[in-house]
Amino acid sequence: MSPTDSASPAAFIAVVGATGTGKSALSLDLAESLAARDIRAEIVNADAMQLYRGMDIGTAKLPEAERRGIRHHMLDVLDVTDEATVARYQPEARAAVDAVAATGAVPILVGGSGLYVSSVLFDFKFPGTDPVVRERLEAELAAKGPGELFRRLHAADPISSASIGPSNGRRIVRALEVIELTGKPFSAGLPEQPRYWRPVTIIGLSTPRDELVPRLDARVTGMWADGLIAEVQGLLSRGIERGVTASRAIGYAQAIAQIRGDLSEADAIEQTASLTRRYARRQVSWFKRYAHTHWLDYDDPARVEAALNAANYD
Repeated sequence: MSPTDSASPAAFIAVVGATGTGKSALSLDLAESLAARDIRAEIVNADAMQLYRGMDIGTAKLPEAERRGIRHHMLDVLDVTDEATVARYQPEARAAVDAVAATGAVPILVGGSGLYVSSVLFDFKFPGTDPVVRERLEAELAAKGPGELFRRLHAADPISSASIGPSNGRRIVRALEVIELTGKPFSAGLPEQPRYWRPVTIIGLSTPRDELVPRLDARVTGMWADGLIAEVQGLLSRGIERGVTASRAIGYAQAIAQIRGDLSEADAIEQTASLTRRYARRQVSWFKRYAHTHWLDYDDPARVEAALNAANYD
């Protein structure tokens, strides 16, 4: 099934790609270009860590003053002690998309959290949870670390293990829970021939790896220079270490370790950079599976017009 009708504008636009490819900037440029056509647009966040209040520097969240007066949704909706789950995000993000569209504006979904993006784009439901199974798996994670659980997941569902990675204990636990409850791979929740929830134009931004890696490394160094440690010190008093999701976010976990004296600054920065590069590789693999994506070079000067043409807003 194609996500859009070839003759009419899409119900909404999705901007996807790896971290550091300029998704936020493109979304703002698209909104401004639509405004020049007397079409209002609003942005819906699909970055899991940008859901958190106070997690700004380490998530590259656009400050309000840099949002060019364009309304944003699904930012700063969770406390750092809350658990971010895609099952919770999906109905709230879809409601935001529908609410924007109901006003006559164009929703622009923007983010690099693959499963969160997919939960809005594709018509599928998430399996339930079982507190007994979850508690047992989490106890095993706490006792043994993620390595053994990851090996088990890889044997049962190599597609999910490749997208989740070996260090994301929380998502490994969730995947194993779903496998145990349903008897099916966690990745089965994303059908091979997906049905789209609403007509959508998917715009993907790509960057050659030899250009992306230095951009990511500079971004991580810039996080420390811009005050990540001070930001995390403030979040400690708000309970970030009790947050099973927020405390494990790339950059934040390393900053906490630095503050606690478990990592030097140099080691914290290097570990964050390494994890960010690995995460970007997983993002690229994830979004390459989107069959109907219009891929654009991150630095193509004509990318805005190309995106609008793809969405039939020419």
